[in-house]
This record gives sequence, structure tokens and C-alpha cells, in this order.
Amino acid sequence: MGDAATHQQQENQSTPRQSPPNQSAPHAGPQDRMRLHVVLPSESAAMAVRELAGLARQAEELGYAGVWLPDHLLPPGPYGAPPQSYGGVYEPLAALAYLAAVTERITLGTSVLIAPLREPLLLARQSATLARLSGGRFVLGVGVGWQRYEFAAAGVGFGTRGARTDRALRLVRRLHTGAGGPYDDGLVSFDERAVFEPVPEEPVPFLIGGNSDAALRRAAEFGGYWQGVGLTPGEFAERRRWFAGESTAGRSAAGAPRVAAGTRIAWDGPDRTLAEVTAEVADWEAAGAEDLGVWFGAVDGGFADRMRALAEATGVADGRIGQ
Repeated sequence: MGDAATHQQQENQSTPRQSPPNQSAPHAGPQDRMRLHVVLPSESAAMAVRELAGLARQAEELGYAGVWLPDHLLPPGPYGAPPQSYGGVYEPLAALAYLAAVTERITLGTSVLIAPLREPLLLARQSATLARLSGGRFVLGVGVGWQRYEFAAAGVGFGTRGARTDRALRLVRRLHTGAGGPYDDGLVSFDERAVFEPVPEEPVPFLIGGNSDAALRRAAEFGGYWQGVGLTPGEFAERRRWFAGESTAGRSAAGAPRVAAGTRIAWDGPDRTLAEVTAEVADWEAAGAEDLGVWFGAVDGGFADRMRALAEATGVADGRIGQ
């Protein structure tokens, strides 16, 4: 939920809750309000990590559901510089491990990690370790990526990024459920001697970012969360109905995990009033968003003040809006 770039907003992404999700249980009921999250600022190398930690603790104290960090491995331009405004100065998995130690209840997630640029076995261990370190509060938000330069620099084929993402998620889920070898997906293979630890108490939930049919199918397969980006509330509601259509057509597996749909927005300066942003939050809830992440701009540009103001205006508590 956290790169300010226009391009990044069109790619992958995502969002979720205060307590770890039960992958098989439905939501409690219609009385539940939308969950509100904070997309942390990670666009400036000059920002001290203690500031990031302070914002995460403040978000928890204010009652937000989760805090999220973006990811860029090697962008072709400075972090935070227009027009791309790349986010992700701090490597998100390492930074979230740090934030896990200074928070107690709030969800910690990536919005989103560029999955096909990560070695899948290592990603499985890193995410399982984060689940253990955080007490089950970590959500692995992933997208397929959009910046060709990063793929070329890493020696990874841009055209195969969707298939690589699917393979990575299937491997992570397999290892997180305690299954071992033999295994061979065409890229990763091991026999029955393979040992994976730590196995999390519950498989790390996935958040799938992106607006394409492929992203929606990915979310339907793995469950957890879907995050649309750069859509209007009306467009979001239309995309959200895709999941109901899949179920009606019988294309979703029986008993498949439920998908919670969400999105993210930005409030990064004085050009928008608190009343306008609060009204937008209400519009997203009316459109059926179950999770909404908000990026509040640069850390030194009023981020903390806007984060507090929106929390008070929406009455957020225990992760959910109340007004």
C-alpha cells in the first residue's frame, strides 16, 4: 500500500486487519466496519528508522488496523523523486522485522513486494520468520511488478513474472503448511530429505495486488486479501464483483478461502481537506471495500498530523472505522 508513484499505483499492491486472519472463516457479519490502515513513508533515505518505528507505534496507538511498506529492488531513479516517486528505501521484510519488535498488536505487511524478483525458498523462510517474530501479525502482500528496468538488472524475464509469482506463492504456502518433498515446479526442486523451519502456526496470509483478471484469479486461488489500486469506487465495486461471479460460475474450488477486497488512497498535502478525505473513506466503504490503506505523504510534510486527524475524524478503533 505504499509507493506514491502513478505507475506503481497501476501495478500490483494491497491491505488487512488488527488480528491475524483465519483463512477459512468468514467475517463476523454485516455489523463489521471497514478496516483502516497506514501505508508508511519509505521514500527518503534521510528518514531515520526511529521515525518509521515511531509512526508504526503511533498508528497502533491510534487504533489503525495495519502498517504497510512498499518495495523496489533497484529503481531507475531516486527514491521519492518525481515523476515515479519510488517508495521502498528500507527493504520491507527487514524493516518489518524491526517494527515487529516495537509494536504489539498491529498488522505488519508489504504493499506490495515484487514477488518474481525474490528467490522463492528464501521468501518462504523470511515470511515464516516474520510470522514467528511478530506473533502471527505478518501479511505477505505481493504483486508482479511493472518496472522493466528492475527485471533486466536482476536478470529475470519480464514476460514470465506472473508465472513466477504463482510458483512462488504455491511454494510458500506448501512449506508454511508443513509439507516437504519431493517437489518440482520447473524452477525449484527438492527431494524428501528437505527440511523447512520455522513452520508458522498458521500459513502467512497473502495479499494480492493488481487490477487484472490474472491478479483476481491469483487472489481467488490463494485467498486472503485482494488490493485494487488506482480505481474509482465504482470501478472497484465492479472488479470486486468478479469474485462473486467466479463462485456463481463454479470456477472457485469448493471451500476455498474467502477474499477480502480492499484498496489504498493518498492524502499527501493541504490541497485536500480532512472533510474531503473523510468523505472519500465513506465512499470506499459504501463501494464494499473491507480494507483501506492511506498514505499520508512525506514523513516531514505532515504525515503524523494527517494520520492522527483522520483517525479522530473516522473514529477508528480496534482497526475499524466507527463514524
